[in-house]
Amino acid sequence: MGVYQGEAMIISMKAHASQEEIEAVCARIQESGYRVHTIQGDERVVIGAVGTGDVTECLESLQAMPGVETAVRISAPYKFVSREFKPERSRIRVNGTVVGDSEFVIMAGPCAVESERQILQTAEAVARAGARVLRGGAFKPRTSPYDFQGLELAGLKLLRRAKEETGLDIVTEVMSDGDVELVAEYADILQIGARNMQNFALLKAAGHAGRPVMLKRGMSSTLKELLMSAEYIVAHGNPNVILCERGIRTFETATRNTCDLAGVALLNEVTHLPVIVDPSHATGKRSLVPAVSRAAVAIGADGIIVEVHPQPEKAVSDGAQSLTIPQFEAMVKELAPYIELWKKARAPVSCASA
Repeated sequence: MGVYQGEAMIISMKAHASQEEIEAVCARIQESGYRVHTIQGDERVVIGAVGTGDVTECLESLQAMPGVETAVRISAPYKFVSREFKPERSRIRVNGTVVGDSEFVIMAGPCAVESERQILQTAEAVARAGARVLRGGAFKPRTSPYDFQGLELAGLKLLRRAKEETGLDIVTEVMSDGDVELVAEYADILQIGARNMQNFALLKAAGHAGRPVMLKRGMSSTLKELLMSAEYIVAHGNPNVILCERGIRTFETATRNTCDLAGVALLNEVTHLPVIVDPSHATGKRSLVPAVSRAAVAIGADGIIVEVHPQPEKAVSDGAQSLTIPQFEAMVKELAPYIELWKKARAPVSCASA
C-alpha cells in the first residue's frame, strides 16, 4: 500500500485508559486494514491510523470501544505530520540540543568539508560564537559532473573529528538510500537536500535510519509536496523530521532563490514539525544572510542553517554565499536581541517528544 493512499483517523484515548483498552483499540484498527502509529503524551495516548478500509464503519466501531474519548477522520492529505494528528509542537532531540523547543538553534559551517584544518577551524569558531550544530558536506550534489563532489568517507571522518574537538552535533547530506547507514554512523542529523526531496527510496531509507532528518524543500516544490515527502519519512518509522525552507526558484534573478518566509509561517500553522531557514541558499549573497536570518527569527522559525568558511574566496563551492568567521560572529551578536523577543513570543511547548 502506498504511503499517501487511503484514509486516516486519529483516536484520542481517555486520560486513564488502561493498557488493555489501548491494545484492544490497536487490534481493532489493524483488523480494519489500517496501520497503527501511537503517540504517548503526558496525560493520554493518541493513536493514528492509515489504511484503505471503510473509514466510517471503523470510526463508528472505535467510538463505542472502552477507553476511547474521540475518533475522527484526518482530512489533510499528509496525515502524521499534520496538526490534526498532533496539535502540539514536536520537539526533535539531537543529543543535548532540542529543535522546536525554547531555543533558537543555529547550525553553521562550510558548504563542503575540504580539509582537516578548514573544518576544525570553522567548527571551533562557530562553536565559540554560539552555534549548536556543525554543517558540512562530505557528499556534494553538483550541477556539473566536473565540480568538486566531496571527500565522502574521509569527509565524514573529519566531521567526527570536529565533533570530538568541539562537542558540536553534525548535520551532513546523504544523497542515496545506499549511503544512509554509512552517513548515520557519523552524523547526528541526516540532511536530505533540495534535489532529493522527492527521492522516495531515500525518504523510505531515512524512515529506518534511527537519526533525525532535516528535509530541505525542493527548488520548485510546493509546501504540500514538502509535507508529503516528510510524511514518507514519518510513515516509515521516523517521527524526527525537521523541515528546512532554503528558497525556491521564481522569476526573480537578483538572488539565487526566493526565500518563502510566508511559507514558514504557514508551515507553523499546518504541521507540528519544526521549521528552520537556510538564508545562505535562499539568497546566494553573504551580504543578505544577516537580514534574512533576522527575518527567520521574526517569522517564527525554529533555527537557521548558514554557511561559514575561513576563506570564502578560496572555497571549492558556494563561496559567494558563505560568511567569514568574523561576519558570522557579528551576525550572532546582532541576532541576540531578536532571539530574546522570539523566546518571549514562543508559546509553551509540550514535553512530549516527537
